[in-house]
Amino acid sequence: MTLSLYDVSVTSFLQVVGAVEGVLERGLAHCHETDVDPQTMVDARLIETMAPLSFQIRSVEHHSYGAIEAVRSGLAGPPQGGDVVHDFAGLQKLVTDAKAALQAATPDEINALEGKSVTFALPNFKLPFTAEGFLMSFALPNLHFHATTAYDILRMKGAHLGKRDYLGALRLAT
Repeated sequence: MTLSLYDVSVTSFLQVVGAVEGVLERGLAHCHETDVDPQTMVDARLIETMAPLSFQIRSVEHHSYGAIEAVRSGLAGPPQGGDVVHDFAGLQKLVTDAKAALQAATPDEINALEGKSVTFALPNFKLPFTAEGFLMSFALPNLHFHATTAYDILRMKGAHLGKRDYLGALRLAT
């Protein structure tokens, strides 16, 4: 079996983004069940020096659909909008929009990006990648990190979540 760039990137991103979409739904349900203001979840952090749920969700969008956009343009960087404040519904919309944009990407379009140069640029340094190197060694690990951290924040705040919620829709044999 041959795996394409689309198979290893977009389908994996969709699984994680879909799972985060479900985790956020469960987190909001917990807020309604326990009469907790959802904004307390948006601003919650695992520890004081770690970014809040709002940043984790922005990073899920950034390292999934944003990573595809970075490969298309050839230029990547850290998530923007650090001062943007979202309410819970706004975070859900970010994830839903990222999922819809990923679903709109076609295998032919993504596979045609293989081998393309992508530069991750910060003010003081640049990291050169190929499209597949960027997506698999940078974007995907970052996506998992931020999805896991979002899950952990909601779980810490009492949302009833388990591993199955994190895994999302499995790609089972038919």
